Amino acid sequence: QVQLVESGGGLVQPGGSLRLSCAASERTFSDYTMGWFRRAPGKEREFVAAISWRGTTYTVDSLKGRFTISRDNAKKTIYLQMNSLTPEDMAVYYCAANYRGNLYQTTYDYWGQGTQVTVSS
Repeated sequence: QVQLVESGGGLVQPGGSLRLSCAASERTFSDYTMGWFRRAPGKEREFVAAISWRGTTYTVDSLKGRFTISRDNAKKTIYLQMNSLTPEDMAVYYCAANYRGNLYQTTYDYWGQGTQVTVSS
């Protein structure tokens, strides 16, 4: 069982930045494809970005240029750098893990509890 713990959420002003982290308990973390999702109030869960176990990355087109996913296998952690935030980015952000998963798949086996991002002046 992979346990995931997100952190780094909080309140930020429009135009600001945040970096989310997701720490994993799994010893073989480097074999997992990791993803970030978000759910805004009243909306469906949305795929944000993923980084494969090989290190390749994918960010949905609407967020490219503002959101960047990365990983540090030594720390068993992934990150989501979010820049130029707008109120439309306000959501609960979740990380997820799949053992050697496909970079573009949106179904994941393991999920964190989420971290709230609030964008407001």
